[in-house]
Amino acid sequence: MSGDLAGRTALITGGTRGLGLQIARAYLQAEASGVCICGRDPGALEDARVELAELAGADQQVLALAADVSAPEDVERLVHSALAAFGELTILVSNAGVYGPKGAIERTDWEQWARAIEVNLFGSVLPARAVVPHFIARGYGKVIQLSGGGATGPLPGLSAYAASKAAVVRFAETLAVELREHHVDVNSIAPGALNTRMLDEVIAAGPELVGQDFHARALQQRDSGGVPLEQGAALAVFLASGASDGITGRLLSAVWDPWPWLPEHLAELDGDLYTLRRIVPSDRGLAWGDAGPSDAPSADPIRPPSVP
Repeated sequence: MSGDLAGRTALITGGTRGLGLQIARAYLQAEASGVCICGRDPGALEDARVELAELAGADQQVLALAADVSAPEDVERLVHSALAAFGELTILVSNAGVYGPKGAIERTDWEQWARAIEVNLFGSVLPARAVVPHFIARGYGKVIQLSGGGATGPLPGLSAYAASKAAVVRFAETLAVELREHHVDVNSIAPGALNTRMLDEVIAAGPELVGQDFHARALQQRDSGGVPLEQGAALAVFLASGASDGITGRLLSAVWDPWPWLPEHLAELDGDLYTLRRIVPSDRGLAWGDAGPSDAPSADPIRPPSVP
């Protein structure tokens, strides 16, 4: 990764620990000229700043700012400060996220559920909204959103997390279309099963709240070590570099997808590869369910036809 990000500057939300901090390390190792991290815990923020400053070279800037990425005024101040320090921004990584309340939706605390949506979804939309005018003016930029298992499948007991992560990916797909003509690439990363504080939360919640199967998988993941943080960080470097120019609107798995070779298949990425989509019967080799509007049986638009 040496030199892949030379001359580029990055803003990384949720950069004080876990994957966010690992991405910041990887960006400095890839010779980014400036890395700004943000977080809400002043102690963790200072610890991360000290570590990154020791890693940085003489010509690399490290900035650490306290911010709540779900608060518009905090985000505006964050982006303004990063631009003032670096002169420009090339990369936005929206990594900040929480699981939110655990348990059945009818029994979870509503304020905690709504707060998880604010952190995960608003915390991805607001930073993008703040940096997009700068990227458009430059005619170039990279937006990287962090997804997770909740985006591609149901997660009983973690409905706020699942709903917000699915929304983040669809937002990224939509933003990618809006910004394509400005040469701004927008992609989402599924980093794999990571052993971070969020895993500790699931284990502590217990099987009665997150389900027996999910809890058992969490225990197995803890014991096996999980996916190395370096894999997700390596994909984040690729998507922030010039090597990925033109790859946009994709949800990429750091573990399972052949992302290093995607530049060789750029022309084939205009369709629905690596996107959220609805599966219809023909996708599974079934010969029913794909009738056009004129061929479909007439029915009340609200109620399904009655079964004899």
